[in-house]
Amino acid sequence: MQKNIQAHWLLPAVINQSKIILETYYKIKGVALFDVDYSDEYKSYLLYHAPFVVVSHGTEADPVFNYANMSAQQLWKIDWEDFVKLPSKYSAEAERMEDRQRLLDTAARQGYVDYYRGIRISSQGNRFAIENALLCNLTDAAGQRVGQAAVFRNWTDV
Repeated sequence: MQKNIQAHWLLPAVINQSKIILETYYKIKGVALFDVDYSDEYKSYLLYHAPFVVVSHGTEADPVFNYANMSAQQLWKIDWEDFVKLPSKYSAEAERMEDRQRLLDTAARQGYVDYYRGIRISSQGNRFAIENALLCNLTDAAGQRVGQAAVFRNWTDV
């Protein structure tokens, strides 16, 4: 899967995306995923190597993933370079894309959806159920919407 292990978490864009994800999570949940006194670089490292899944996509008409931590890469069986080129709709089976889009639209309107459950598919066609997922809008320091992220700890093969 991981062709060439690189320190993706040290890229300025990844550090910034990690910061946005962590700040959004804190605003919604009221609890930080990591100690807030850590440097942005170290928090980026921790998020990238976390034992839970974190993915995000941008605001394109057909959103493309722009972040996938190691847990996500392993679950979807796809490395960083390919993950961040993948339209996020392909994380769901074709017959489930409409349900996925409704979820994204609901999160866009409400700001987030918590405790989401759904079926997703890996790059190799393996199906898995995600549970208790948080799907949320991401905003930058200026308050501009820059995408959506999903965070979840529970999944099972189906």
